[in-house]
Amino acid sequence: MAAWFDRCSGTGSSPPSKLCGQNLCTAQQKHQVTITVANLPPRPPPTPAWVKTSLLSRHFLLRLPGLRIVTPRQPYTYANMAAVQATKEALAPQQQPSGTLKIENTEKRDTLITSEKKYQKVWQDSKVFEQDAPSLEEVPFHAIAPAELRKKHPKYMVTMAYPYVNGTPHAGHSFTASKLEFAVGWARMQGKRALYPQGFHCTGMPIKACADKLVREIEMFGKNFENCPVESVKDENAEPNGAPPAPVQETTKEDITKFTTKKSKAASKVNVALKYQFQIMLALGIPIEEIHKFSDPQYWLQYFPPLWQRDLNNLGCRVDWRRSMVTTDANPYYDAFVRWQVNRLKELGKIKFGKRYTVYSPKDGQACMDHDRAKGEGVGVQEYTAIKLRVKEWADGAKSKIEGKIPDGANVYFVPATLRPETMYGQNCCFVGPNVDYGIFEVKQGEEYYFVSNRAARNMAFQSIFPKWGVFPKVADLKGSDVIGTLVNAPLSTYKDGVRILPMESVKPTKGTGVVTSVPSDSPDDYITTLDLQKKAEYYKIKKEWIDMEILPIIDTPTYGNLTAKALVEKMKINSPKDAKQLAEAKAEAYKEGFYKGTMIYGDFKGKSVEEAKPLVRQQLIDAGEAFAYAEPDGEVISRSGDDCVAGHLDQWFMNYGEPEKSGDPDWQPAVLKHVLNEDGNGLNTFSTETKNAFEQVLNWLAQWACARGYGLGTKLPWDQTQLVESLSDSTIYMSYYTIAHLLHKDIFGKEKGPANVSPDQLTDEVWDWLFCRTETVPQGCTIPEATLHRMRREFEYWYPLDLRVSGKDLIQNHLTFFLYVHVALFKPEYWPRAVRVNGHLLLNGEKMSKSTGNFLTLYDATAKFGADATRVALADAGDTIEDANFDETVANANILRLFELRQWCEGVVGDARLLKDGETYAQVVKDERHKTNDAVQRTGEKMLWDELFENELNGLVRETEAQYDDTNYKAALKSGFYDFIGARDFYREATKAAGIGMHHDLVKRYVELQALMITVVAPHWSEHIWLEVLKKPDTVQNALFPKVPDQQPHLTAARDYVRSTQSNITSAEGQQLKKMQKGKQTSYDPKKDKKLSIFFATAYPSWQDGVIEIVRKNFSDMKLDVGAVSKSIPKAESKRAMPFVQQLKKNLETGVNPNTVFERKLAFDEVTVLQEMVPGLKQTVQKCAVVELIAVDLETKKGKVAGGSAGVNVGAERAELPQSAENAIPGQPTFFFENTAA
Repeated sequence: MAAWFDRCSGTGSSPPSKLCGQNLCTAQQKHQVTITVANLPPRPPPTPAWVKTSLLSRHFLLRLPGLRIVTPRQPYTYANMAAVQATKEALAPQQQPSGTLKIENTEKRDTLITSEKKYQKVWQDSKVFEQDAPSLEEVPFHAIAPAELRKKHPKYMVTMAYPYVNGTPHAGHSFTASKLEFAVGWARMQGKRALYPQGFHCTGMPIKACADKLVREIEMFGKNFENCPVESVKDENAEPNGAPPAPVQETTKEDITKFTTKKSKAASKVNVALKYQFQIMLALGIPIEEIHKFSDPQYWLQYFPPLWQRDLNNLGCRVDWRRSMVTTDANPYYDAFVRWQVNRLKELGKIKFGKRYTVYSPKDGQACMDHDRAKGEGVGVQEYTAIKLRVKEWADGAKSKIEGKIPDGANVYFVPATLRPETMYGQNCCFVGPNVDYGIFEVKQGEEYYFVSNRAARNMAFQSIFPKWGVFPKVADLKGSDVIGTLVNAPLSTYKDGVRILPMESVKPTKGTGVVTSVPSDSPDDYITTLDLQKKAEYYKIKKEWIDMEILPIIDTPTYGNLTAKALVEKMKINSPKDAKQLAEAKAEAYKEGFYKGTMIYGDFKGKSVEEAKPLVRQQLIDAGEAFAYAEPDGEVISRSGDDCVAGHLDQWFMNYGEPEKSGDPDWQPAVLKHVLNEDGNGLNTFSTETKNAFEQVLNWLAQWACARGYGLGTKLPWDQTQLVESLSDSTIYMSYYTIAHLLHKDIFGKEKGPANVSPDQLTDEVWDWLFCRTETVPQGCTIPEATLHRMRREFEYWYPLDLRVSGKDLIQNHLTFFLYVHVALFKPEYWPRAVRVNGHLLLNGEKMSKSTGNFLTLYDATAKFGADATRVALADAGDTIEDANFDETVANANILRLFELRQWCEGVVGDARLLKDGETYAQVVKDERHKTNDAVQRTGEKMLWDELFENELNGLVRETEAQYDDTNYKAALKSGFYDFIGARDFYREATKAAGIGMHHDLVKRYVELQALMITVVAPHWSEHIWLEVLKKPDTVQNALFPKVPDQQPHLTAARDYVRSTQSNITSAEGQQLKKMQKGKQTSYDPKKDKKLSIFFATAYPSWQDGVIEIVRKNFSDMKLDVGAVSKSIPKAESKRAMPFVQQLKKNLETGVNPNTVFERKLAFDEVTVLQEMVPGLKQTVQKCAVVELIAVDLETKKGKVAGGSAGVNVGAERAELPQSAENAIPGQPTFFFENTAA
């Protein structure tokens, strides 16, 4: 394939004078390159070395069905492109600071990548990841029940949130994808048909909003934005605040249209703020002359999906790409699927229409849901009771400000917003912020006006509180300080003559109405402010009598009495209104205690619980015309169009989520909650209590959700063609669509029919019902052949229920909970999701990813930098919990070397194995012959102790790795199946080398095979190479099963632990002596001279341990030892020496040693035999060790006898005098002594 590109590579072998991507190409000519797409390398060929290929590589793409290959453009010249050039300079990689790792020598990495690319192509060509349900020929339709079919042919289906296609994946996306990828890899190794489909999400506002911005910018600046002056993008005060990400729509909380960068004078001529969309596209790596194409929203759908496929393929993901699709009406099959979904939800009463509060963008003219937000994802609407406090007498400071603006006889109301209407009996004043700007707004011409903050008035304008929608007519501007002293009537208050408006410094204009009614009996803020005003009345310029009001008890609580606020302020030692943290805690506690445990002791509802009285008091106030409903976003929400959103009271279609008590569907939320709680074990597996609790909390607060909007991309509501299904409502059950997508269409847009030969119009709602097992009779009038219907339903019945959903933890608050709701509504319980695994966010090198600081890594760059397997290992190593994880580049880099050297070693010890012949010794062959590695010299025949220990350890690590994979603990599986596996091999190598026997050939091959299988899940390319090229297996490792191994033998496990601890203690003691000597301190021997090592092992236990054994025996049951009870039973005087012994017993019992063996105090192995096997190794590892002597100690007589050791020791010789350390030896815990030998 030939293609043109704009970064000119010149001709021949010398570089051009300038690069087209940055300056005008002086050659003014086109240069052609040819590359075979099927053999695309990880990056375009690096020859010549100076060729700049970062943009070129984006355009030579693996073909995704239905998409054309995007080829580079004709060279262009700059005319008057000052703003474009300034932006490109600001974004130039060589000018960006970089916090990521630099790799110098890449030979080993390149070797691994070459192998990875080879196997990725093999896997794609062989279609090894394409998985189908058992055919109708294998198992006739409904010959057995679907559940029995799944049992007979085990399967595993996994999905993650499909990516929003307005960018490419970064390391954070790949972290979530890796959990999915490892899960499907593990399922394959269990012999299951494992399915990993991947679609692309396009629904919603972001793409359309960005495309519309480009339309406007092209109109202003020209097709290539050449008329945008540099002055329009200058920003001398621009500060880095992050880079435009390539977000998955469900997870991003940052607007990709918000990015600034600040360059030093030396690095750039101007400081650039990226305030135009074309600049954002440049920052995403889109060439300037292609950006105009993105003014068509549909072009985004063509451009980004193949990049996602490329990057996931580069990582080696096991994706069945046949099942891919894009959402919206761009794919008529998916469009029909979504129409069916919402039709059925409406028929079931799950979608309703009516007025409700929702976050609303006045600028966009529609609800602003989570995916439409640049800021404030997860922020909902908070509904208040707005209390009307009528002005009786204005403060002097206000009179002049309102004169002539409010008609005589008109009523003006201060309007505080409260969450606790039941406390209004206790009002003793009303607060405003003295420095806050307020307005008086006309509610009813000439008759009624409200005093509130400007923000509150704007919210009210979209709640039909003012006469005209969206208009909040202001008649006067006032500061809070102007109205201090105003007398108002407070409904329900015992102070019938009125209460005063007083100052409160902590009042925020962004919360509520900016007006706060004071109830000091139950509000800690009000109470402490009241005390402060009483003490400093003169300072605040108020009259003391305005605040010296009696505090009326209105609610009694069991914990804090009838003055909750006072009790909490005193308990928490709050001394000032400035103690914000303690006040926030006190406020939460007061509300919780009052609402759930409080009883009204004053007012019309005296004797009722607060929980009962609250709605009654609220309604009483509203009915009396003394209050009204008011709502606002519970935090700042900025739309992607840059609008500060409000709470609108709108007629809209909404999903009737929520608790029945809060007007939610009466049966829906309880059913979902039961599935999440999983009390019968047949519900949802959340893998952690944190995740389960998070779901439960969301289900308790989540309420009705607007499911349609008028702007963006999506599927039109079948019954209201002016509205589109919003992006969190068309993405709830698409996993079921994956099951049949490959039969419906061959490309992601549904332009070409799939094997089923079905057209979208044939997929009626009744057909979808039948396909998804909602009905059992094929609908009348269906034109799809019966065999085709059976084949499609077979796919659904087999692959569903979804076995695992993987996602970021932030999606619990919306997408994941909606996903559960809609599955419960539309499918039978047997098809409800089985598991959800959430992960935390991903840090890069311990810090938040940010392109402006250079600490940023795309998936494409990660695999190019480290290769697929090293990247995958680092992703597995990053963490498994719900907490934030860390992708450490040093881990990825270190694993390049580890994987390369391990691969080389495996090739050498298997391919170049030199087997010892009869009469040959390892030591002699190693001495006489030259080999690439001495490990290639191996023996056969009978296995020795070291072989048994090694094989037993491998078996234990295999079992542990299996358990960790089962629990989706990939970091732990990597430790046991990779790091510890290598460690076991290294110990075996060194032990057998020191013993002069070398490794056993059978065990070497066994290790290599097991090692390949242990990390097939995480590093499949490496394993494939070993499997096919080294072990010469006939089929791909992707089809290999996880090995079955025997249980560990406790006596061998105990012997291995004994060897390691003994060896470690000896070498550690020697090291301490060397450190002493280096510091000039006196040592008992000279470590640098020849020495003798005496190892003392006891033939029996000390008699004092008999009593401890009996105590332990009594407190051991059900394979558990109650250490606390043991500790209490041991005399204090004996505790110091007894408790370490108890811990050793506990360890033995918990590692599988037979309890009888432990209590009878018999070692699981023969200690002297193991020590004798260790002698050659100790002579090698201990510096200047000339002699090793093993001495059996009789602790009663305190005498010893030589039982073995190195060549030449006098076995059987008595040792009457022993060093003090000998007396501390006990069976299984030898002691030792160093001394220099005679010269």
